[in-house]
Amino acid sequence: MTARYSRTRKLVEGALMIAMSTVLSMIPLFKMPYGGSVTLLSMLPLILMSCRHGAKWGLFTAFVHGVLQLLLGLENLTYCATIWSQIGCILLDYLLAFTALGLASTFARPFRSRVLGLAVGAFGVCFLRFVCSFLSGWLLWGSYKDSYAWAEDLPVWLYSLIYNGSYMLPEALLTVLGAVLLYKAMPKQFQAQ
Repeated sequence: MTARYSRTRKLVEGALMIAMSTVLSMIPLFKMPYGGSVTLLSMLPLILMSCRHGAKWGLFTAFVHGVLQLLLGLENLTYCATIWSQIGCILLDYLLAFTALGLASTFARPFRSRVLGLAVGAFGVCFLRFVCSFLSGWLLWGSYKDSYAWAEDLPVWLYSLIYNGSYMLPEALLTVLGAVLLYKAMPKQFQAQ
C-alpha cells in the first residue's frame, strides 16, 4: 500500500512539475529570432523533481515535458527540409534536450554540500541542454547564420555556439540562482523523498 501511494504521489508531483515548467516556459524574458529564449525559471521544476525523487523519476518527468514541448512547438518542424532533419529536430531540440534535465540529481549526488550539489546539478543539466541546442544549430539550423551580418563569415559550429550560448548561458545562470535561492528558502523541498 505504501509503495503504491508513493508512486501515485510521485506521478502527481511529476504532473504538477510538468505543468509548472510548461507555464513558466510561456513567460519569456528574452526571445531569440530563430528559436530559443530565456524564460522565467522553466527548467527549475524539472530539476526539483530529479533532486527529490532521483534520476529515474526526473528523467521520466523531463521526457514527458519534452514531449509536451514538442507538441506545443510542432510548427517548428515545418522549417525542416527533410524527414531526417525533422527527426534530428525532434531528438535534439525537444526529447534529448529536455530529458537531460532529469539528470540533475546525478550531478548533485557527489557533493557533500547540498546547495553546492544543487548548483552543480542545475548547471550540469543546463549544459547538457545547451549541447543539444548547439548540435541542433550546427547540424540542422546552420543555414540561418546568413540571416545575421555578424555571422556571415563564421563557421557554422561557431555560429551555433554563439547563437545558442547567448540565451542558454543566461537561462542556466538564472536557473542556478533560482535553485539556490529556493533551496535557501525551502531546503526541505529539495530533500530526497
